[in-house]
Amino acid sequence: MNPSVRTAVIPAAGLGTRFLPATKAQPKEMLAVVDRPAIQYVVEEAVAAGLDDVLVVTSRGKSAIEDHFDRLPELEAELDRKGKHDALDTVVALAQGPRMHYVRQGEPLGLGHAIAMAADHVGGSPFAVLLPDDLMVDDAALLRGMLAAHRERGASVIALKKVPSDEISAYGCPRVEPVDGSLVRIQEIVEKPSPEDAPSDLAVTGRYVFGPAIFDALGKVEPGKGGEIQLTDAIGTLAASEPVYGWVFSDGRYDVGTPLDHLRATVEIALARPELRSTFGPFLADAVRRHGLG
Repeated sequence: MNPSVRTAVIPAAGLGTRFLPATKAQPKEMLAVVDRPAIQYVVEEAVAAGLDDVLVVTSRGKSAIEDHFDRLPELEAELDRKGKHDALDTVVALAQGPRMHYVRQGEPLGLGHAIAMAADHVGGSPFAVLLPDDLMVDDAALLRGMLAAHRERGASVIALKKVPSDEISAYGCPRVEPVDGSLVRIQEIVEKPSPEDAPSDLAVTGRYVFGPAIFDALGKVEPGKGGEIQLTDAIGTLAASEPVYGWVFSDGRYDVGTPLDHLRATVEIALARPELRSTFGPFLADAVRRHGLG
């Protein structure tokens, strides 16, 4: 029996420049999507998939993330005094969820470097990586499928999504061979290829399940521009020495690190909430008509 995955690593050290000036004084991961910060959805996804230990890789200026998942006695006392018990239960529950841990990435040396910061915490156990810019609106179906594939195969599993050819240059892109259903085996991987050089129409997206061998692979990667360690290079190194699988999915992903997808995710989540749908839905339909879009 392959060991089960219990830990989620969330790299949250980026500067969020695509959301300036909103992210000048607050972490991009704390930008609200409807009524909670984006990173809370990612933590909730991890819990829904059965993970109960979360390590967040942060950087200078990210203390609001730690505060969000901690107790705030003054706020709790005020909510209790005013009889706002539903709100009180909500904020208390944030601090009673999974075990939350934090490690700081002192320099912005790339995603691979951020994940390497988790080595001491996860030790020799497998773990999942959830990028907080990638918000999945799928009831954790993608992550559950990847974890099941890892249990069955005992190997790393990478989330892959088909994208149009004119978008592939923004992603890592693998050459794959089919295995079974949504599962493929990664043969090689290219970072941000031109459309004509892309080995497939599949893009590496922000969900991964790794065994501890990824840390050895990261240690072999030569730093690139700006001294950054690229995760894509480490995955390629790993795939050359042991099986690495891809899990192909199609729906539910929003890149909330971009303003457009942040808005899309906000609309989708709001419409899925019964208490908002009845009023927000008609408003949205009316706005579409008023702006000549429907």
